[in-house]
Amino acid sequence: MTGSRVLVALRVAASPERAFEAFTRDIGAWWRPNGLFAFTPRDPGVIAFEPGPGGRLIETLAAGKVFEIGRIRAWEPPRRLVFDWRQASFAAGQNTEVEVRFEPLGEETRVTVEHTGWDSVPAAHAARHGFPDRIFLVRHGEWWRALLASYKSAVER
Repeated sequence: MTGSRVLVALRVAASPERAFEAFTRDIGAWWRPNGLFAFTPRDPGVIAFEPGPGGRLIETLAAGKVFEIGRIRAWEPPRRLVFDWRQASFAAGQNTEVEVRFEPLGEETRVTVEHTGWDSVPAAHAARHGFPDRIFLVRHGEWWRALLASYKSAVER
């Protein structure tokens, strides 16, 4: 996907294998919901990956209903993960994509998240909260940074 994107990265004191595992298997432990970027209009549920190519990223709500956030497009442990990202209010064709890369740097791993495709979601869409494109992307990037800080704490425990 091209167009509007968010790009954030950080280093974690872990091998790429551990970093990939913590991102995918343990996402429910470190993921922090954000009211601005909720997947559904209901109270947040628990996020989980169904591992492997063609698996899903899902949110299981308190009542047991499962919302499919997106399908896994690339599952390449311990180097790369790509998955679709959509909110319940997205129309057909309004899809974004998240690519996560895990690059070894000595005793650490650089984890890079690139969230693209926001140009498929019109500026007037509720998911953008009336923010101009630049401000929306900054706010979404701030959320990804907060998520990665939570992730880093989980990885390094």
